[in-house]
Amino acid sequence: MQPSLEKLRKFFGLEREKGYENTAIIGGLAKMLDYWEGEARAENIREEIIQAVVQRLRSYEGLSPVSRADALKGLWKRIAETYPEAGQRPAGGHPRPVPPAPRPALQPKVQPDTAAALPARASSEGAPTRPQPTMARPRPTTPSRAESAPGGKHSQTPAALSAPLTVLQGVGPRHASTLATLGLHTLGDLLYCYPRRYDDYSKLKPIKSLWYGEQVTVIGSVESVHSRPIQSGSRTIVEAIIGDGTGSLRLTWFNQPWLANRLREGQQISVSGRVEQYLGRLVMNQPDWEAVDVEHLHTNRIVPIYPLTGRITQKWLRGIINQVVTWWAPAVVDPLPEDVRSSGQLMPLGNALLQVHFPDSQSKLKAARERLGFDEIFFLQMGVLRQKRDWKKAEALHFAVADDWLEARLKAFPFALTAAQQRALTDIRHDLDSGQPMNRLLQGDVGSGKTVVAALAAAMIASSNSQAAIMTPTGILAEQHYRTFTELLAGEGGAMRREEVRLLVGDTSDAEKDAIRRGLVDGSIKIVIGTHAVIEAPVQFKDLQLAVIDEQHRFGVEQRAELRSKGTNPHLLVMTATPIPRSLALTVYGDLDLSVIEEMPAGRQPVNTHLLRPQERERAYTLIRAQVQEGRQAFVIYPLIEESEKMDELKAAVDDFDVLSKEIFPELRLGLLHGRLKPDEKDATMRKFRMGEYDILVSTTVIEVGVDVPNATVMLIEGADRFGLAQLHQLRGRVGRGLAQSYCLLIPSREDSAENERLLAMTESNDGFFLAERDLQQRGPGEFLGTRQSGYASGLRMASLSDLPLIEKARGQAQKLFEADPDLLRPEDALLAESLDRYWGRTSGDVS
Repeated sequence: MQPSLEKLRKFFGLEREKGYENTAIIGGLAKMLDYWEGEARAENIREEIIQAVVQRLRSYEGLSPVSRADALKGLWKRIAETYPEAGQRPAGGHPRPVPPAPRPALQPKVQPDTAAALPARASSEGAPTRPQPTMARPRPTTPSRAESAPGGKHSQTPAALSAPLTVLQGVGPRHASTLATLGLHTLGDLLYCYPRRYDDYSKLKPIKSLWYGEQVTVIGSVESVHSRPIQSGSRTIVEAIIGDGTGSLRLTWFNQPWLANRLREGQQISVSGRVEQYLGRLVMNQPDWEAVDVEHLHTNRIVPIYPLTGRITQKWLRGIINQVVTWWAPAVVDPLPEDVRSSGQLMPLGNALLQVHFPDSQSKLKAARERLGFDEIFFLQMGVLRQKRDWKKAEALHFAVADDWLEARLKAFPFALTAAQQRALTDIRHDLDSGQPMNRLLQGDVGSGKTVVAALAAAMIASSNSQAAIMTPTGILAEQHYRTFTELLAGEGGAMRREEVRLLVGDTSDAEKDAIRRGLVDGSIKIVIGTHAVIEAPVQFKDLQLAVIDEQHRFGVEQRAELRSKGTNPHLLVMTATPIPRSLALTVYGDLDLSVIEEMPAGRQPVNTHLLRPQERERAYTLIRAQVQEGRQAFVIYPLIEESEKMDELKAAVDDFDVLSKEIFPELRLGLLHGRLKPDEKDATMRKFRMGEYDILVSTTVIEVGVDVPNATVMLIEGADRFGLAQLHQLRGRVGRGLAQSYCLLIPSREDSAENERLLAMTESNDGFFLAERDLQQRGPGEFLGTRQSGYASGLRMASLSDLPLIEKARGQAQKLFEADPDLLRPEDALLAESLDRYWGRTSGDVS
């Protein structure tokens, strides 16, 4: 079996062992595409297989575990059908993970009243059948495109849109099966299969008129193609010259050797990219390209480009979609009320669907995309507003805190609260005394003092003889919070006894667990701090009134609901050190009240951040040695664990630990920490580093959250280009927690100007909110969202969670409608109510 397929087999098997949690590769299975796609093409793996793998893995993160299992099983079955050796048993006798075929999609029948309205199929395919509408499938399962699109299905949706694709002329069972691999099963799916980009043939520029810096599409004929090795043969460059009769343009692709065989002299191709300059000549580097049918050159229109799979072409798919769109888009009934459409100056839905597929002009395309994107954000907003209203309807106990009690607590602290901490504390005091359950998000940069605010909130609850639970994602963070809580609340002059605050984690002894459980039931323990152990079934509370969840995006909705279920409408405080951009705060976190701690405690110095080239690594080692000689400590962070998981030249913690300890720093004491260690081993290693028994901690990103070692002053991050800016900022926050000057050194895995340019943002700013905005624009919302929110974000196909003007527009319209008709009982809101229920699956669970 080819090595690229063997790697797929290995990682799919590992993913199955891990329960399809998208953890077989750090950062998710889609990360392997960075290197796998090129490797597979170099091995001449069939293009349809490569595209199938790419499409499945890019959408993998947004699926539920059950859907992920089905996706990988179906994908491997397809691979085994094309490459039979992939389905054979290896020499050791253990079968490769060749799972059963995925369940076939239901093929609905067609009702008599819709047959006449359907475009006729060719007679060779037999008489057309008649569709019945499919049943709605609630989110967050994997619905069809038509069902998941806002307003896509309601009682006035034409039943024919549920018809199978075989009712179309030119679509037989074979083509229908191929289209199913793209998630296209019904006519409605085609209607909502948006183009991935457009070629604007109405505004083509001849090559002689190109200008440096333009982002353009050019059509020309391939005049020459050749490839040559670079960097001592480790990489390949492919160069092509295209001409259009007015001039020639040089195209360059790096490390894509298969293109030399894909491009042919005389072939008409369309290329899109930025016009650059090299040695006085205009060039395009790494352009997108596609073969062009000559007949499209003179159509003088904006042509949609759709996602493809094997055995179908753009021309064929465009024609099939044109049948559906031109026939059915005008028949789609718009669920948005007329007053929302008019005040929002929105294009009607049917017209938007027509223009987004086959636009008459760029202005109409823009208006269509805005309308469809508005719908996505509007439905998201209506959901979070409904969630917030439902939450506010509940009743909660009042917890009034006297000013003199709070002043006494603050005087006992060895430091003064910042103004931002004071404001957050005021918000929480108001919530606790409101009679409604607090549902507040407390966000603040690393080291801003969120834990202190949470400790005071827990003390307010405990002072009324009720209980608080604090849940953290790691035992290291739980132990750190436990130390902070006991020092602040149970120290000299504190409000509580030490035995009233307890730590409950996975490796807590059975005897101690039993004692803690008894104390929680009889009420003698007022505050418990722990990991998932606090939501286990045996853990019961006498009177849980406050649930605090730290690093909330690390937990699923079900886990947060499980903690709250331990009490009756307890107050909820969720915390995150990941700065959340305003656009996200208005959308997926719109049901939460927000408090922001935007200033750092006095005495903290900004961390000096430097970007080094890989060959400058010795400079980083020199700085580490100098800091250790001054009595400081350092982190060295790697994105992977083992050599077998390498991507290109990516470093791996386990493999380089020996090199660092034996060759680079033989005179220093090094510890190793990674996610596959047992919890007690992690805690022991971290404890030794915190106590100064290690000079350097070599680690993966397991230290991203919650590690507080004020003596650590250097953070060296290898493979920094593999991290998002938000995650890099989190890692940087592990140093600079003391009074000494600290340093963060970023070393990318390869020389790459674009990646280095992105990382330069880290050297420009220590402002987490600035970096969060940049990260949202560059990498999307995945860095900021938990399991369920990521599912909703992945459902946005027209809108962007970084498009603040559109978000504010949709939020304003949603709030206005919600104030006028919160239950959508007006006749003009009936279709919207149906669509909203279908989109949200009639759920009353947490949004955020």
